[in-house]
Amino acid sequence: MNIIFVLIPLGLVLVGFALWSFFWAVGDGQFDDLESPGWSVLRDDGPSDRAQAEAGTRQAGTPRAPR
Repeated sequence: MNIIFVLIPLGLVLVGFALWSFFWAVGDGQFDDLESPGWSVLRDDGPSDRAQAEAGTRQAGTPRAPR
């Protein structure tokens, strides 16, 4: 019976934290665009796009790290 005096306040604290984090995420704009991330997976990035991105991250003359 004494465990109820621990579990009820603990549950209320967890629900309060969940509500706070949800409203924080909504206010921060996390749910503004729900469509684009799903469609970005289907976009075809050609080899030239990957080569340009990789070349931009390395400096000229530095060897490539082995994988």
